[in-house]
Amino acid sequence: MANATTKSVRIKALAWDIAADIYFPPGFDDKRQYATVISAHPTGSCKEQTAGNVYAAALAQEGMVAIAFDASFQGDSGGEPRFIEDPGFRMQDFSYVIDYLVAQPYVDENRIGVLAVCGGGGYAIGAAMTERRIKALGTVVAGNVGRLMREGFVNYDALGALEAIAAQRTAEARGAGRVVNDLLPPSPEAAREAGLTDIDLCEATEYYKTDRGRQPHGATSFLFSRQAALAGWDALDRAEVLLTQPLCIVIGDRPGAFGSYRTGMELYGRAASKDKELVVVEGASHYDLYDQPEPVKVALDHLIPFYKKHL
Repeated sequence: MANATTKSVRIKALAWDIAADIYFPPGFDDKRQYATVISAHPTGSCKEQTAGNVYAAALAQEGMVAIAFDASFQGDSGGEPRFIEDPGFRMQDFSYVIDYLVAQPYVDENRIGVLAVCGGGGYAIGAAMTERRIKALGTVVAGNVGRLMREGFVNYDALGALEAIAAQRTAEARGAGRVVNDLLPPSPEAAREAGLTDIDLCEATEYYKTDRGRQPHGATSFLFSRQAALAGWDALDRAEVLLTQPLCIVIGDRPGAFGSYRTGMELYGRAASKDKELVVVEGASHYDLYDQPEPVKVALDHLIPFYKKHL
């Protein structure tokens, strides 16, 4: 495998497989042990969007092994029904990926870190609190999807949304069809026609619904009947007690509805980590930090030395 660059693997999860791409550094030698970083994709996204092609690839070029995976029920991973967005499963995915990594001879089990983007960042925060095999955590525009499910995603009517979810799940149990909601308009033109002005919603549509970021598995969809667990979950719960790993938080200074600026600031203030860094990228929006060269470079200029120091 001396000339390997990427390898696709299937990782055993609860009763299905997780799909993942491993990015190897130049001159990879499978007789050596490497620091390894798990890269987690945004909510409704897939491993080929920013987590893999941007961040995992960049970390591999700097001498680390990086692995980007699709969440259970999403992307090319298994699990039925499709498009479940459940924080319990999303956090457990990290442990299954680590189970795979610690069985690979080229992975140093004491040098495993996580880099997670947007909603994946929120799940990574939650996972790191109890998964002590994670030795360092980096987040890029981390989103707290649980809070969004109590606020903006449901027009600030969490109880009304939960009642509707309960009714839909009962209907499905009795044979009704499933309701899968696309989180975004089908195109930037449709977003403009709908009068959307929020920077995150508009730029998300431009990223996911055009050739800029569109991928076959980037579904941007939630199964409505399984969203209730999100409303009762919060990415930052117990961070003051359990989140002790070294932490590098990257946000942009142009906030939008998805709340990554707010989440990053709160995470920095609440985390028990003794070694933590907050990077605010000037002039950058949430989606600039997915793939735009200059903001991404600023993020990596902090994240790469962070991992080299702590892994």
